[in-house]
Amino acid sequence: MGIILSDGGRRVFWARRAGRDGWQFPQGGIRGDESPEQAMYRELFEETGLAEEHVELLGRTRGWLRYRLPRRLIRRRSHPVCIGQKQVWFLLRLVGEESAVSLGHSPKPEFDRWCWVDYWDPVDEVIFFKRRVYERALAELAPLVLPEDQRQRPGETGQRAAGRRR
Repeated sequence: MGIILSDGGRRVFWARRAGRDGWQFPQGGIRGDESPEQAMYRELFEETGLAEEHVELLGRTRGWLRYRLPRRLIRRRSHPVCIGQKQVWFLLRLVGEESAVSLGHSPKPEFDRWCWVDYWDPVDEVIFFKRRVYERALAELAPLVLPEDQRQRPGETGQRAAGRRR
């Protein structure tokens, strides 16, 4: 399950994986006793400190989006062995204060920095094997948050201002 958190305009929440160079959207697994929506709210709180009252649920992808890990990244010693993920994606809008974001709500935080970025930037900046899923999720959910003339992904690579990272 993946989470795209919008500021209500053209920007989305983008976070750096703790202790790494990679940036991504919040995401996580669905436990056997949870619906995808329940898992989304649990992961949202664990990874960002935001609770249900801080966000508005705008929509979700119609179906599941999948990616496969490159062979060299498959951890064969983990059980079960993960070869990729099947995810439903949710689009949320922040309605609470930005100051409510807190990355330390789990014993091992997923992220150590975050920033707002242009809606389409994550497609170009996420690790290569997730790009197609990000592009599909953002494209499907764009009508829920972007004006009609901004729903198409620009052809050029998105660039972030270096000073915007938190």
